[in-house]
Amino acid sequence: MEFLVIKCGGSVLESLPDSFYKNVVAIQKEGRVKPVIVHGGGPLISSVLEKLGVNSTFIDGLRVTTNEMLDVVEMVLSGSVNKKIVSQLKKAGGTAVGISGVDGGLIQAKPVKNAADIGFVGEVEKVNGPFIRNICMHSMIPVISPIGIDLSGQRYNINGDSAASAIARALKARFCLISNIPGIYTEADGKKSVLHQVSEKEIKCLIEEKQITGGMLPKVTAALDSLSEKVTEAVILNGLEEESLLKFYDGKKSGTKIIKKEDQVHA
Repeated sequence: MEFLVIKCGGSVLESLPDSFYKNVVAIQKEGRVKPVIVHGGGPLISSVLEKLGVNSTFIDGLRVTTNEMLDVVEMVLSGSVNKKIVSQLKKAGGTAVGISGVDGGLIQAKPVKNAADIGFVGEVEKVNGPFIRNICMHSMIPVISPIGIDLSGQRYNINGDSAASAIARALKARFCLISNIPGIYTEADGKKSVLHQVSEKEIKCLIEEKQITGGMLPKVTAALDSLSEKVTEAVILNGLEEESLLKFYDGKKSGTKIIKKEDQVHA
């Protein structure tokens, strides 16, 4: 069984067209590859916390999360955002099941190294791959919110890109990060161009040269983290571009493909 892990960030979810969900359903029904969606929801979490009069602070891009805030994070991610995606897939003709990393011990987590400063923010220790496979075997699309749990039952807020990367490795899947831009840009002489395929080594050089910054950095980091003997390629796609997901699925040029070995770039 082959898998395609699709990570949808909270900043792009509200803008995704119906065609995106239809493409996911088309891949699932075609049968060769099983799609798995992992999502974020940061902007909505911030909005709800603001309405509740709770200030959000971030350290190194991660939201400082108290136990009380964790209830809100879980409500937004596993409730509102998760079920909206399930509903969209249903409208597109598919059957999906919404779960969080807490369900079935799907995402076993531990606190990040600076937990004393950042609260209940976790990193992935282990993914229950057989649980996801079982859902896919029953012709359903798993939609996963990145809340983890440890062996004592403590929940953790986990960065969505990191959770998706770990799930891709556990399933030996192709890994797709959905964005609202065509891929990784480079700029020379005032002109921007999209890189269609780059190696791990070239990506690290682009980061050092500050060609990759801002919101693209965590996506690229997650893509690099996913690359292994199990995940040989990851791609950053524009989810607002019609058919971009299907093009990638069919092996056509779409977005920026990140691969491990430099000698594959120009093959």
